[in-house]
Amino acid sequence: MDQYLWAPSSDRIESSNLVRYFKFLKEKKNLSLSTFEDLRVWSVNEIGSFWESIWEFSEVVFSQKYDLVYRSGSNFTDSKFFPGAKLNFAENLLRRTDSFPALVYRGEDGSKREVSYAELRSYVGAVAKDLKKRGVVPGDRVVGLMPNVPETVISMLAATSIGAIWSSCSPDFGVKGVLDRFGQIEPKILFTTDLYSFKGKDLSLAENLNQILESIPSIEAVIVSDYKNGILHFKNRTETVLPKDYPQKNIHFFETILIENEGTPLEFYQTSFDHPVYIMYSSGTTGLPKCMVQGVGVFINHWKELALHCDLKPGERIFYYTTCGWMMWNWLVSSLSIGATLVLFDGNPFFPTEEILFQIVSQEKINVFGVGAKYILTLEKSKFQPKDLDLSSIRTVLSTGSPLTTSGFRYVYQNWKKDLQLSSISGGTDLNGCFVLGNPILPVYEGEIQCRGLGMDVEIWNESAKSVIEQKGELVCKQPFPSMPLYFWKDPEGKKYKSAYFESYPSVWCHGDFAELKKNGGLVVYGRSDATLNPGGVRIGTSDIYGLIETFPEIADSVIIGQDWKEDVRIVLFLKMIPGKKLEDSLVQTLKREIKEKISPRHVPSKILEVADIPYTINMKKVEIAVKKTIQGEPVTNKEALSNPDSLEYYKNILELKED
Repeated sequence: MDQYLWAPSSDRIESSNLVRYFKFLKEKKNLSLSTFEDLRVWSVNEIGSFWESIWEFSEVVFSQKYDLVYRSGSNFTDSKFFPGAKLNFAENLLRRTDSFPALVYRGEDGSKREVSYAELRSYVGAVAKDLKKRGVVPGDRVVGLMPNVPETVISMLAATSIGAIWSSCSPDFGVKGVLDRFGQIEPKILFTTDLYSFKGKDLSLAENLNQILESIPSIEAVIVSDYKNGILHFKNRTETVLPKDYPQKNIHFFETILIENEGTPLEFYQTSFDHPVYIMYSSGTTGLPKCMVQGVGVFINHWKELALHCDLKPGERIFYYTTCGWMMWNWLVSSLSIGATLVLFDGNPFFPTEEILFQIVSQEKINVFGVGAKYILTLEKSKFQPKDLDLSSIRTVLSTGSPLTTSGFRYVYQNWKKDLQLSSISGGTDLNGCFVLGNPILPVYEGEIQCRGLGMDVEIWNESAKSVIEQKGELVCKQPFPSMPLYFWKDPEGKKYKSAYFESYPSVWCHGDFAELKKNGGLVVYGRSDATLNPGGVRIGTSDIYGLIETFPEIADSVIIGQDWKEDVRIVLFLKMIPGKKLEDSLVQTLKREIKEKISPRHVPSKILEVADIPYTINMKKVEIAVKKTIQGEPVTNKEALSNPDSLEYYKNILELKED
């Protein structure tokens, strides 16, 4: 077995929520389990008993208990969890009522705002009352075109507290990106701000908002908050001053709403467990984004992941670098159900310096620190070390968005802190959660995700649909789970839903990840299945090549695709060099030799070419499929889903790709 990078101390194991859960099962369920693997196997063999235990252990707030825990359907999507129950999503996030900080906001400019649990409940009650006065009823869509600020959290909780459905985009999506999402779901109310800030520049939303309102006639009211001051306006009884070019029709001020409805008691509309709470979106890189409707089950799965897998406890502080256009925002906000403090940040994670997030960690004493894998790899490339900063509070580091390379694992332990749990986590917007993630009582091995999620019946299947270990294959989930989509919007017969996950295996969720399960229970995700390479008919994941490329300091970024060529597939590697460097033949030969010797001859690219930029989605995921389509002359149908769509121009009509 490989040498582990970290292992929890006996004290840490004993004080973990997971061990407390073991004891709960023994005392309340007469269930004696010796190891985490014993627990995991039980959780998927007895899914009803498992999810009932999570309901009880998490102390779900409800007004009517369920008739039964789990009702199996005729297929995967027909299954029901907790039928008969009555509860409210927001009520379960707002259980804490005291003056302890619920939200701490930090801006690029060093600004700081705090909201206590008591204040949060008060603000949510005020906004909820306003929404009801405006005719919002259960099932109506309320949306946010918002930065990652406290007002966004307040707006979501207010909407879901009255049974409305929440959906959000971040301001950097652009007009078409917003219309492609909100335009499909026809919202009644839009929350937004006067502006947002990025890299020290204030960016107005006025022009974009005018176009959005002209294109979505269902929007009856726009509620605007002040980005710079926010709830400070409420406390000082002042109003937002809008730019002159800002829309004037049906505009209402967030701060005024708080003043007018101050002191409104919180009321929570009681819903069924399968009542819709969120509408989430696929990336939209191959067409209009799919609109995935998710219910209250999102909360109970988030609680399991946060409390048991991340070991988050009441009173602790959690941070995730995200926008409200990425599912990690929804995941982060569920930390309120634990009684923790959410630390929010809006802006660029490298501005004004690479230290900014670590300064926040040090100053706010963050315990669980989450970022994208690309953030870690960018700091590794620059050889950044958070010197002279107190990182003693960090217990767990979370990484997601793409596979974290083995060198990324080493970099964190060598340069950040040795005693921490580095949890690479992987799942998707589709389930608003994780299939595979961390574990506070198990070791961390280089390049591996620690375990499969409890209650998630995950296996790796080969091409014969057989479960395999120590072999690469498709990541599948064999049984339903509470956070799976209720349905896709405007998909009455479920055709889009079934096409997304059940085309390969009719009653098994095929997630589209190319992965490997290790003998020790850990996993390696090599990338998306549709981005795997297939030279000579042998499937190859891209993460091994990416990991090796990251070790070359002169290479800023890369993308790997499989080009259809002469009735086969050949590997093409595109490189973006750091400023002042050009791709020379000596580097090409070194790369080919290193890939051949350290990975395999089959992984060696047929072509290695320099490009000016690498395309990414708005959520910072590489888009190999868009690159492949571009080089093959096929249309990329929804470039607005990309953060840098113009970069695809560099991949058109490349002469070297028309030659052997």
